[in-house]
Amino acid sequence: MTQQLQDEFDSSVENAEAWMKAIQERLRINDNTKGPRSALEARLRETEKIRALEPEGSLKMDLILVKADAALRSISEDKKHEVLSKLKDIKALWEETAIYITHCHSRIEWVWLHWSEYLKAQNEFYTWIHNMRVTLEPDIELQLGLKEKQWQLSHAQVLQNDVLNQSVLLERLLEEAASLFSRIGDPSVDEDAQKKMRVEYEGIRQEAQNRVKLLETITKEHEQYSTSVNQFQSWLNGVTERLNCCIGGAAKSSAEDKLKALKEIAKDIKSGGKKWKHLENQCAEVIQNTSPLGSARLKDELEELRKALEKLKLLSSEEEERLLKIQQSESAYASQARQLEADIQQLRKDLQRLENDLDPGEGEKTEDEFVTLWKKCNATRAALAAEESKIERLKAQLKELLRFSQDVQPHAESVVSAIQQYQSVRSKTSKMSTDAETQLWRLIQNPLQSFEQWKPSVRMLLETPEPELAHIEAALAESSQFKEKLMTLQLKKDMLNNVLGEEKAESLLQEVAEASKEREFLHKSLLQSKSKLQNLILQHKNFDAGFAPLQKKLSAIKAKLDLEKEPRPDLLGKKTQLQRLQMIQDDLAELAIQMEEVEKLVQSNTTHRHEMNQLSSDSQALKRSLEMMIQQSEDNVQKHWAYNDKLSDLQQWISVTREKIDSCQDADGEQNIEGKLEDLERLLAEFPDKEIQLHLVEAHGQLVMENSSPEETAHVQAELDQLKESWKSLKEMATGLLKKWQLNRPVADKKKKRAFVDSRWMSRPAFHPFDVDPSHRQEKLGEGQSAGSHLKLLRDFEEWLRGENTKLSKILAGTPSSAEEIKAHQSKLEELQSRVPHGQHLFEDLLHLHPVVGSSAELEELRYQWMLHKSKLREALSSPVEHESFKMHGSCSLVCVLQKRCGGACSYLRRACRAALPLQLLLLLLLLLAFLLPLAEDSHSCTLANNFARSFKLMLRYQGPPPT
Repeated sequence: MTQQLQDEFDSSVENAEAWMKAIQERLRINDNTKGPRSALEARLRETEKIRALEPEGSLKMDLILVKADAALRSISEDKKHEVLSKLKDIKALWEETAIYITHCHSRIEWVWLHWSEYLKAQNEFYTWIHNMRVTLEPDIELQLGLKEKQWQLSHAQVLQNDVLNQSVLLERLLEEAASLFSRIGDPSVDEDAQKKMRVEYEGIRQEAQNRVKLLETITKEHEQYSTSVNQFQSWLNGVTERLNCCIGGAAKSSAEDKLKALKEIAKDIKSGGKKWKHLENQCAEVIQNTSPLGSARLKDELEELRKALEKLKLLSSEEEERLLKIQQSESAYASQARQLEADIQQLRKDLQRLENDLDPGEGEKTEDEFVTLWKKCNATRAALAAEESKIERLKAQLKELLRFSQDVQPHAESVVSAIQQYQSVRSKTSKMSTDAETQLWRLIQNPLQSFEQWKPSVRMLLETPEPELAHIEAALAESSQFKEKLMTLQLKKDMLNNVLGEEKAESLLQEVAEASKEREFLHKSLLQSKSKLQNLILQHKNFDAGFAPLQKKLSAIKAKLDLEKEPRPDLLGKKTQLQRLQMIQDDLAELAIQMEEVEKLVQSNTTHRHEMNQLSSDSQALKRSLEMMIQQSEDNVQKHWAYNDKLSDLQQWISVTREKIDSCQDADGEQNIEGKLEDLERLLAEFPDKEIQLHLVEAHGQLVMENSSPEETAHVQAELDQLKESWKSLKEMATGLLKKWQLNRPVADKKKKRAFVDSRWMSRPAFHPFDVDPSHRQEKLGEGQSAGSHLKLLRDFEEWLRGENTKLSKILAGTPSSAEEIKAHQSKLEELQSRVPHGQHLFEDLLHLHPVVGSSAELEELRYQWMLHKSKLREALSSPVEHESFKMHGSCSLVCVLQKRCGGACSYLRRACRAALPLQLLLLLLLLLAFLLPLAEDSHSCTLANNFARSFKLMLRYQGPPPT
């Protein structure tokens, strides 16, 4: 019974293998796209028949599985391996046959559809060629006018644009023909057929272009003629308007101006005849390409223009004769009018000269200048009396002009203006003479009035208990000036008699004598007051001698304090600055004692007391500023001390740890490695705390740099950079040594250590559970594993990946609205992300097992699904809502931990978080642009390039691996 089951299994395997080889042979015969369309269609039908036999192959495989199951149950263990091997081979052959069936049928069907769509587009192209040839064959019709010709040109341009736009479809069609020819090799799509389509298109395009060029020439000639007619009509209207202005009675120009204008109009009319001849020639050319009715309209329009030109010429000649007669009567009137204007101008010049001589000038005048002005006014009165005869002569000439018919109003206004100017100069002379006399009297009275005003102020100054010396000296100087002025008035007796008269001059001189006596008395009193003040000044020199040094010392202390405001380059400089500030504080205390001694000298003087109060307030303000600077300097020194201590501690720990790791590297033997590995693990346990200490050092360094000079800032930054490099190299050394020792330990121990490292370093960026040596993984996977267990590992990974994809789809299907939902959503995504390293580890193991597993197509499909899952997960984590929530949650939790352990590093972490946000938003924007790029580049889109989406309605869709 056992042998019969095995024979049945062998026979079913042999039958299925023979059937599959026969199918593969039929597929090999039909797997060809070359040849005519009928042959391709026959191969397509044949592959459809073969594809219909695929269920039969599935039944054969099911039968083999049943037979194999029955045989495996009854045969011995040593023969099971042979049955399983045959079963594996027949499965592989069936998978290969099924794929070959699908691929062969897909290729032939795709080429068949491609050819059908090409033939449809080719028929549409030849239909368009025929329709366009029928449209362009008739000759051009003659049109009625310019508008009809423009319509005709526009229609031709539309046809030309249609032809030019068709070139894009032609190029696309030729490209598809070349692509199709490379696949089928049929003469219907070879280069000769392509050249034929291009030649036919070029003929249509050339005919359309020639038609447009001819219509453009005809339309342009008519447009130029219409423009010339319009310009001639405009010129004719302009000349007519100018002639009407000359003829009209409302024109204000003279006859001579009108004659000049008429001569210019005559010249224009003569040139207008030449323009009309040119229009006549243009009209003859336009008529050749115009319909008979349109030609008659053009001729009538030209004749109307000629008649209008002749009429204009006749009116111009008649007006010119009339104006010549008027010009002769105006010449006599003009000569007399010129003589009148010349006399008027001469009179005005004389009056202007007299008026200019009376110009008083600007600014205040002296007494002698007023006397000279008074004499000029008297001389001008005599000259104006002599000019009165010229006024009478101008009136007689104006009466002579009234005999003519011209308007004499302008000349009458000129005569009246000259008479008004004469009267104005005469009245101005009288007024200036009176003003000069008044000003002379005021100047003579001014010294006496000033003296009367000065007396009360001097008496008040003398009555003041403590007058200032400067005021006394100024009053003495003014007294001397009044003495000179009063003596000058007494010496001008003759001038006063001429201007004021003897009686009035005598009274003025008596007042001057009395004022001189009173001034002498006041002068003596001022001299006595001056001597008293000088004695008081000597008493206050001692105060000045003590106050000036105090002021200088306060200024010196302030200058020293200003010099100490600059930041110092190092800790020693900051300490020295603090000591100097304390010395300045001692100097300020000594100054306060000296100020108390000087204040005793100013008990009775209010001015000195005010100066001392001001000095005291400046000293107090300087003291407060000094105390603030000392406090700030002490804070800076303390911060620098703290930074140096923490930096030194961390550098010392790094150096000690490096020495320990170096000593661990020198260990030999398995027992030494076990002991050193425990030491290394204890060292690695200290790394998280020391990393927090590193952030604290950076925060203290930032505080130091904020209150240091640029040189010290650069030095501190260099120390921090060096510390980071030392930390990074130490960390890499420790992790590298740990990997090295794990590779040298037994498999069980390695699994134990890797579990320890996974639990400790899973969340850290410097080490990952799948960052192990590939050679070690291959060695581990190669130890005693059977092919069946590896195949099970592949199926397990597929099931795990399917479950992960299902969870991700459920998470992405939800739309969180509140903050709690966003956090829950993000936590689920982070949970999926935490399992990605485990999946990557499993997938890398599968890659190393590829020779054992066997199926490359299945492994490639699995690779694609795994990459797709990771990209979806990264995209979900990088979306704006979830990303912002995650960033806020992560940074808040990190800040809370650091606040408990290192309060100074919080500002540094906040700055790091703020700096990361713009970069992540920029990466998201670049990802969005990458998604939109295929829409902007049609030629780079696989959908648009492969399935004729822009030119045909039908397109082939295929879901699965590439057919070629």
